Amino acid sequence: MALDVWFVLPPRFMLLDFAGPAEAFRIATEFGAPFRLHYAACDTATQCSLGLPVGGLQPLPRQLPEGSLILIPGADCSAEAYAMPEAQQIVSWLSTGFQPQHHQLATICSAALLAGMAGLLAQRQCTTHHSLIERLRQTDNSAQVLENRVFVQDGSVWTSAGITAGIDLALQLISQLAGAATARDVAREMVVYFRRAGQDAQLSPWLAHRNHLHPAVHKVQDLIAARPEQDWSLSTLADQVHVSVRHLSRLFREHAGVSVHDYHLGLRAALAGQWRASGLSKEKAALAAGFSSARQWQRVQQAASAS
Repeated sequence: MALDVWFVLPPRFMLLDFAGPAEAFRIATEFGAPFRLHYAACDTATQCSLGLPVGGLQPLPRQLPEGSLILIPGADCSAEAYAMPEAQQIVSWLSTGFQPQHHQLATICSAALLAGMAGLLAQRQCTTHHSLIERLRQTDNSAQVLENRVFVQDGSVWTSAGITAGIDLALQLISQLAGAATARDVAREMVVYFRRAGQDAQLSPWLAHRNHLHPAVHKVQDLIAARPEQDWSLSTLADQVHVSVRHLSRLFREHAGVSVHDYHLGLRAALAGQWRASGLSKEKAALAAGFSSARQWQRVQQAASAS
């Protein structure tokens, strides 16, 4: 039996918020998932964040089939976009047409604000893009807004952080609705090697300590990030960027704000967490990331939490 998946597009919707999850569900159908995809808006045509017109859209359904999943992408300049009549119509439609006992709702990025405006986040745990956390709290002060989460499920309502987090959420929904094997096939087809779990941080450790312009430090970070499981010695890294060990240590701490050793351990811990989320045991995940044991990984995690 086919499951209806409705992508509801608000005005100025973020194209990647929509296209990433939509492609994930479309590819899932190629692997046999029983999804029937619909693309709806308040009019037959609307415009995305890039200014491109999108036509051939269905109207908002008067009655959702039982079991339907609604996915709503966020919008660019959401404060302005959600004040528009079309967005308010979506809010009204959600507040009357969405039945938590019969449907599921998934919002991406700022679309959580639409769910909040419709009264669907009352007393629920939820999240959104890190820059919109306070706005979401103000939208419904009874909502339990969680910070720095990729996505959050509370009952039949899912909320997620911005942009690429929508793909992580889509893969989780596909896993739940069509099975883990299908989700793995879709992730492989989309070249999403590691799927982030809901409890993972929005602010990726792979991007941490890179807000600088020093080319040698970036090159060293690129080397470590490409193979964090490898035992990188300071002398090997220094040779790669043609500086002394002492000079590299000074440059790295000055520009990255952390020692080479601690940076390396941070990426190993992130990699171990990804291997653990993929199904490996703690010990195997730690070894795959380059730790000598799960105990060493735990010590690194404890040190990070204490700092």
